[in-house]
Amino acid sequence: MKNEKAFIFDLDGVIVDTAKYHYLAWKNLANSLGFDFTEEQNEQLKGVSRVKSLEILLGVGKVNLSEEKKEALLKEKNKEYLAYVNTMTSAEILPGVNKLLQFLEANKIKFALGSASKNAPLILEKVGLLKRFHAIVDGNDVTKAKPDPEVFLIGAKKLNTAPENCIVVEDAIAGIQAANSAKMTSIGIGDKTVLSEADYVFESMNEITSDFLQNLIN
Repeated sequence: MKNEKAFIFDLDGVIVDTAKYHYLAWKNLANSLGFDFTEEQNEQLKGVSRVKSLEILLGVGKVNLSEEKKEALLKEKNKEYLAYVNTMTSAEILPGVNKLLQFLEANKIKFALGSASKNAPLILEKVGLLKRFHAIVDGNDVTKAKPDPEVFLIGAKKLNTAPENCIVVEDAIAGIQAANSAKMTSIGIGDKTVLSEADYVFESMNEITSDFLQNLIN
């Protein structure tokens, strides 16, 4: 093997931005229950499970519902979210992603997706990236959420690479912590103050230069 290094990418906020679709679906759900749900309030749902998200939302609206009704609402919300996802195209790939993937392909470096989303393969297919990834780890493979390193450790295994040779690209602090505890190199995409635990931080994927990548893989 010429190069042992491998990359693992988070999906949302790194490859594409599907957070806006989650927000629209939650907002519409709140409106249907008779209250509003702001983008600020939506911040509380970041990295939180669907069930817990609904609890937070209902808390905001001070609404009490039966377990049965909650189940129905969760199904409804997911259905609406998937309707948004089904309209996605390659135009939704975030700036800098294609350039980075092309660099990895040119240097014969494998890369995987490591996401908690069960919809990850569908999203990658919609934006035309599914066939380019060497491995996919999604919500169907993992039992523990980030900051547990499980998702990235499974990714390393699927890529047949030792964890310490893996480089993780993440936009959330829980993901950075998961990468660090897996003894992987962590690259944060976003705010330096929020992602201060990452080995490297860039405001966007666009800022990652080929020189930087070259040094990282050598």
